[in-house]
Amino acid sequence: MPIVFETATYQMRLLGLCALVFILATPVVTQDAGSSESKIVALEKAWNQAYKFRDKKALGEILDDSMILVNDDGSLLSRNEFLASVATAKSSDEQQAESGSIFVRLFGNTAIATGIFRASDVEHGKPHLKRNRFIDTWVSKNGSWVCVAAVATPIRE
Repeated sequence: MPIVFETATYQMRLLGLCALVFILATPVVTQDAGSSESKIVALEKAWNQAYKFRDKKALGEILDDSMILVNDDGSLLSRNEFLASVATAKSSDEQQAESGSIFVRLFGNTAIATGIFRASDVEHGKPHLKRNRFIDTWVSKNGSWVCVAAVATPIRE
């Protein structure tokens, strides 16, 4: 019987130690997840600013080489095609762009960001507001987050 008691005591101590390690490790995991989410939200906003100011270099750092973009009209663009379209866009196109209601879900080294993108521009001399819902897929590569896929769909009022 004493052997059973010692084994039970050992098991209880081991279980207690495991519980303590789990409790102490949980805030670290949560902090890392929150940090990644914050970085991706910041990158989403940086993307809008870089697009607004036609900063191809900044966009090139945010977008992965293999990135694919599905526009709100259903057309597909590679990273290079998107960057070329930014360079040739008229200065009056989409004067103000901002994203809001951004929500990030993490899945290991992959993250999905969803939100609403608003852009104001001038069409045929008249101001026009465009709203799209977006889904962007981000992957952590070599310690940096890059966008590998982006989809935009119009929100109909």
